[in-house]
Amino acid sequence: MWHNASEMQPDAAGYDAEAKKAVKALAQELGFDRVGITSAEPFEDAEEIALERVRGGLMDGLPWYHEARVKRGASPTEILPGARSIISLAMSYNVEDEEPDSGRPVLRGKVARYARGRDYHGVMQRRLKQLVATLSERIGRPVQARVYVDTGPMQDRAVAERAGVGWFGKNTNVLSPGLGSWVFLGQVLTDLHLEPDAPLRKTCGRCTICIDDCPTGALIAPYVLDNTKCISYLTIELRGPIPRHLRPLVGDWVFGCDICQDVCPVNRKAQPTREPEFRTGEHGFAAMDLLPLLSMSESEFKERFAGSAIRRAKYDGMLRNACVALGNIGDPRAIPALANALGHESSLVRGHAAWALGVIGGEDARAALESAQVAEADADVREEIEAALAAAC
Repeated sequence: MWHNASEMQPDAAGYDAEAKKAVKALAQELGFDRVGITSAEPFEDAEEIALERVRGGLMDGLPWYHEARVKRGASPTEILPGARSIISLAMSYNVEDEEPDSGRPVLRGKVARYARGRDYHGVMQRRLKQLVATLSERIGRPVQARVYVDTGPMQDRAVAERAGVGWFGKNTNVLSPGLGSWVFLGQVLTDLHLEPDAPLRKTCGRCTICIDDCPTGALIAPYVLDNTKCISYLTIELRGPIPRHLRPLVGDWVFGCDICQDVCPVNRKAQPTREPEFRTGEHGFAAMDLLPLLSMSESEFKERFAGSAIRRAKYDGMLRNACVALGNIGDPRAIPALANALGHESSLVRGHAAWALGVIGGEDARAALESAQVAEADADVREEIEAALAAAC
């Protein structure tokens, strides 16, 4: 039985103990896998580290991640005046890899696990708003709150670490007991005065597997990521060409990358997600058939990936990624589709199709490149074609 507002008196330290119990119970009811509480005190250490990264150019390519955002996110009471506590929640998205059908020799690209089901932003935000609304009902008064799911200035990993939801890993992800790093993080900034939970006393120890196995060297030191080298950035956030020297290192990833998580020992025994909307199902994509993707129109792309995080990469970006993956796979069956992409309306797609044909090589690839060279008017694409012809020799 829930107590009414008149029965909910603060404890000796001024904390609302009954409200905290309600938060914990509600989190479990709504499908969250871990919940922790921390204060709304500033995150000074996290602010200093983030500003250092921004000023050092490690966040280049993310224009929205600037100093003003960092400072605002490190000061919760600037976001919600009167805030006293932050509820940190984690939900697992761990889905198993799909085994390719041996009878279907399809050219496929990899999709990061977090994007294989429904877009987590909508799923998590709905749950967080439901938590606030139901909590208000149960404690008998409106709860002043702001909710965030990777969309606002909130320092989500610093919040999760201080709230005891997980610890900060050397791959820059939060690692949560039993869940590993396969978690989405959400925050509820609130005026409730809740007793904070203790941070976990866990670390990655001496392990550096994630750093050693990152193909692009994006993890330049423990806990330090150079965003401009990260495959996730290159395949999702980057709007222009993928630097040529990095293209071979992208491998067959077409949306995001899980390598630093796949190799993490903590993730080996991580429990699978309980959330149906994060499972692949009919609306998800464990892998991507690349040749059909390369022939999609923009309207077909938007319809096919409605409700999926994959739309974040944009139409041109996903076709660019498909070209790079096909080049790295190196299967001559991709030559006709890539040759057709040399006539795509997007210069970004044409340039990367040329690169892929140069990598695959052979007479058919060279003939397609030579034909496209005659008609190509874009200087950057012509340069890509010339480099591809040189490589295809």
